Amino acid sequence: MRAAVLHAPGDLRVEDVPVPEIGPDDVLVEVKAAGICGSDIGRVMGTGTYHFPTIPGHEFAGRVEKVGASVNHLKAGDRVAVAPLMPCRKCQWCDAGKFHLCDDYDFMGSRSDGAFAQYLCAPATNVLKVPDSVPYEVAATIEPAAIILHGIHKLDIKLGDAVAVVGCGALGYFALQFAKLSGAWPLIAIDVDDDKLALAREVGADLCLNPTKDDVVARVQEATGGRGVAISLECAGSAPGRNLSIMVTAKQGSVMLYGTAYGDVTFAEKAFARIVREELEVVGSWNSYSLPFPGKEWFDIIGLLGDGRLKVEPLITHRAGWRRRRPYSRH
Repeated sequence: MRAAVLHAPGDLRVEDVPVPEIGPDDVLVEVKAAGICGSDIGRVMGTGTYHFPTIPGHEFAGRVEKVGASVNHLKAGDRVAVAPLMPCRKCQWCDAGKFHLCDDYDFMGSRSDGAFAQYLCAPATNVLKVPDSVPYEVAATIEPAAIILHGIHKLDIKLGDAVAVVGCGALGYFALQFAKLSGAWPLIAIDVDDDKLALAREVGADLCLNPTKDDVVARVQEATGGRGVAISLECAGSAPGRNLSIMVTAKQGSVMLYGTAYGDVTFAEKAFARIVREELEVVGSWNSYSLPFPGKEWFDIIGLLGDGRLKVEPLITHRAGWRRRRPYSRH
């Protein structure tokens, strides 16, 4: 099969490799669509994976090609999404059903071979059916969407809560939709890119603000009767985004941090003072796994996509592929 194989940071080669063998509890998935995560770019071009060679890619969907002898809930031809985390199922966190905190996990695309290939071997427990109405490209976005929904489940947004989403890239785009579905009002989108704010309006943002043009704090105060938002979802992963998330949040409100930090994190003095003096709750959210495995998040999103209640297509902006050289034979 063809695969994009990482041999060292910056050394990604498309080459022929063997089709993976599967065990009795595994599934061979023909990859139909794989997204490029920001972490993929960092790993491929900078930090590398945990060993070499490795096939990157962890946001993907495909078709079941073959199932192991012990697999009963899937069959060849099923349309599926695949959760990339493979927990140890032995540590205290796995015993508690908090698989995202596993002490010794494996992960497709960084610790094990991933989805930038024609075929991938996955544990059957990680493979979920998706409705026929959901295109493969859309199903490939379930993994990043689940990361956001994991945090939303922790916050318990109530009908009528004012919510701000700071950073309206792919994760922010999902955050806006989940907040809207949870009953947020007003829903405020904040980003320096007017094109992203236009997409935010399409999915229900009531107010769109650009910090390079607007006095964001003043506008949020005006929109919320002088209180600020009950919940701020920080999806930018930047110092300005973190500080702004704090500054627009009401007393005893919650700030959810999704964005990854790539260096030491500091807060502006005024922002830190608000955390302390106005008793803000700063919450971290990591990954997307819970009970039932791979997580309520995954099953909720599959249901929303099947019902047409989650919009994904505007995130798919570019497509790349390769010409097959040697198709897989089941014989």
